[in-house]
Amino acid sequence: MQYLFLEYPKCSTCQKARRWLEEHHIDFTARHIVENNPTANEIKSWQLQGNLELKRFINTSGLLYKSMNLKAKLPLLSEDEQRKLLATNGMLVKRPILVGKNFVLTGFREPEWQKYLLEQ
Repeated sequence: MQYLFLEYPKCSTCQKARRWLEEHHIDFTARHIVENNPTANEIKSWQLQGNLELKRFINTSGLLYKSMNLKAKLPLLSEDEQRKLLATNGMLVKRPILVGKNFVLTGFREPEWQKYLLEQ
């Protein structure tokens, strides 16, 4: 199975996740999250596929999130509006994202990735 790996190559967490995938010989297709940012429909699909809350896709530690004062603004928006906003700029999206056949992982937490990729 080939996985979709969304990354921002300059992000140290993404670099760590990529190294982990390569060290474990896991086949993936890399996608630059800023040059080819996720669409609102993709985010919705991944949210449903991974059974995840939308907040798992929001990069709350990013400079753009802070400069746009999204902590105050996002609660006022519907989920559809939030997904559309996330789709405007890949820097608003939590990274890395790994999309598998039956799961979606946001961020890199090695035990979680090991569970889904190595212990199946």
